[in-house]
Amino acid sequence: MRCVVKAGRIVSLCSVASFALCPLAAWTQNFPVKPVRYIVPFTPGGSPDLVARIVSECVSRTWGQPVIVENRAGVAGVLGSAAAAKSAPDGYTLLQCNIGSNAIGVNLFAKVPYDQLRDLTAITRIGMTPNMISVHPSLPVRSIKELIAYARANPDKLSYASGQVGTSPQLSMELLKLRTKITMTNIPYKSGAQALSDTMAGQIPVNISNAPQTTAQLQAGRLRALAVTSAKRTEQLPHVPTVEEAGLADFDVQSWQGVCAPSGIPEALLDKLNADYTAALRDATVSQRLTEVMMPPSPTTREEFTQFIRGEIPRWAKVIEAARIPKQ
Repeated sequence: MRCVVKAGRIVSLCSVASFALCPLAAWTQNFPVKPVRYIVPFTPGGSPDLVARIVSECVSRTWGQPVIVENRAGVAGVLGSAAAAKSAPDGYTLLQCNIGSNAIGVNLFAKVPYDQLRDLTAITRIGMTPNMISVHPSLPVRSIKELIAYARANPDKLSYASGQVGTSPQLSMELLKLRTKITMTNIPYKSGAQALSDTMAGQIPVNISNAPQTTAQLQAGRLRALAVTSAKRTEQLPHVPTVEEAGLADFDVQSWQGVCAPSGIPEALLDKLNADYTAALRDATVSQRLTEVMMPPSPTTREEFTQFIRGEIPRWAKVIEAARIPKQ
């Protein structure tokens, strides 16, 4: 295989197995020379998908090549993550990794066809957003403290709606149950939107979803906000207290999104990917749009993001074990 010059730029004809035969610096400098596939392991229209499209639009302009968002939903993000992990390590397939499939799911699902730390490489974190605990207006509670008291007075009678098993909202509520020693039955749905719909209809009294999904329903009065799961209140919903404010110290759960890639990509290209995505996240327009959807950008170095994920995996393993959540 060889590198050739076409229309004033170097076009790589090197296969992944033959990087050594091609000047790597030139190959990296001119990456990409074709569209890049960006796998989002969730359905279109949700928060991860929206975030992906905001960032991809900017990166596409930088590269002069399309970054094509591909939704590969299923098993709380595991299916899409598996597809990325099995892709060629050439930079042309990237993954929007997340707390569900890349920290929780690797502990919860019996058959995960990839090893997060071996088969995927961290590029940068995109951002973090809290989950929102809310209730149907007919439930006589207006705070987390009142919810806890109601659950204790009505053991085994409350249920809560969440999206798929193995996602951040479900584990947030399981952590709350562990910390407060209350019982509530999880009613999982295929999507957070369906969970919200049944809560608004009064079929399920309690809901936990990614905060951006609930904003419109809260403003319309179809749901009552109790708390966000982050350590600090959000800029968009400053009147909603945190779980910590109810007396649960060190309660900080945020659903994070980031960029990962198949393992085996040369270091020089990984550095370029980190630099280009970090620049996009620091773009003023991108930053504003991400903040508006309640995921203010928090880019990292590759090493920082790697260590962040390494910390998240055992954290959620402990919650899954303590809550006695069976393998799925």
